[in-house]
Amino acid sequence: MSFDGAKRSFDEIIDRRGTHCAKWDMMEPVYGVPKDDGLAMWVADMDFRPPQAVQDAVGRLHDHGVYGYFGDDDAYKSAICWWMDHRHGWQVDPGHIFTTNGLVNGTAMCVDAFSAPGDGVVLFTPVYHAFARVLKAAGREIVECEMALDDGRYTLDFDAYDAQMTGRERMLILCSPHNPGGRVWTRDELRGVADFARRHDLVIVSDEIHHDLVYPGQSHTPMVQIDGIADRLVMMSAATKTFNIAGAHVGNVIIADDALRQRFATRMAAMGTSPNAFGMHMVTAAYSPQGAEWVDDLMHYLDGNRRLFDEGIASIPGLRSMLLEATYLSWVDFDGTGMDSKEYLQRVEERAKIAVNHGPTFGNGGERFLRFNIATPRARVEEAVERLRDAFADLQ
Repeated sequence: MSFDGAKRSFDEIIDRRGTHCAKWDMMEPVYGVPKDDGLAMWVADMDFRPPQAVQDAVGRLHDHGVYGYFGDDDAYKSAICWWMDHRHGWQVDPGHIFTTNGLVNGTAMCVDAFSAPGDGVVLFTPVYHAFARVLKAAGREIVECEMALDDGRYTLDFDAYDAQMTGRERMLILCSPHNPGGRVWTRDELRGVADFARRHDLVIVSDEIHHDLVYPGQSHTPMVQIDGIADRLVMMSAATKTFNIAGAHVGNVIIADDALRQRFATRMAAMGTSPNAFGMHMVTAAYSPQGAEWVDDLMHYLDGNRRLFDEGIASIPGLRSMLLEATYLSWVDFDGTGMDSKEYLQRVEERAKIAVNHGPTFGNGGERFLRFNIATPRARVEEAVERLRDAFADLQ
């Protein structure tokens, strides 16, 4: 697929309203943003169709017409192993792969397998809001280790985190690349995470769902490539963010350590889960040379969206977006406006009519931020920038 062809595809406006789409059909009941002329920039899925290889796989299922249980997962696991090797330099043993109903479900199963009610679970906040939701529902203590802001960029302060530990902590959930800050952690930073986990005897659950969505000049390091932590490491990955197939609810928990793998397998068996056949067919098709070419074109397109959105935000006094190293989720700081959250939210949601994620839901450190999803046709990004400029016109 040439970039010109991909660009035409990504530029296509696809009306998702009225399709039971959480992102577009729920923005009015959740945020009061009218569905008729509002812009949905909250839920983390894209407004693009997946690669043709995925569409063809679904078409073959439709043409066959019988939707039974999925069996013989050799091709599915081979596709995962091929992708991780060719895109990330990570050689995966297919026997180490568990398939879950998405990675929120995978996270919940890890919490169940590797901790008990009352145990502490460490999060580097602000971070993906579903982690805290799962932990709270599971009766775990959420230990928020707030990240430091260094010239508008998140960094990890392990001395401060060491001082927070009480000995009740059993797990650390790492978001790599980071959501919502868009950081691609360096190898040295990941070594710091590994050392911290060893000091406090923590199981590391590394959620790497955004690992394919990395911008030019950046390089993602899988946590599994950090030495000395195999006995405490659980890797989580998925094709769903990469290829915009989140509704398939399929993800992978990959565990090399025998003891950890047995603990997870026991809990998974007790839960009686089985994979989504549609999702497994989609993943098998996506993790392919055609899928790789599509992702390269996608990141070229998203890089253009990122630049356009950042320039627009920078033109509004008091607003600042973090430079995205990965993901399509722009984290915008409103502190410089001098407004309280009620006022700037009113301007974004009522004046600009844009539905966005509220920063406090991501934990400590997120209080003055909003998260904007820029994985949408460029015309909508341009429209969002113009609406925001109008909503904050008195500051300019």
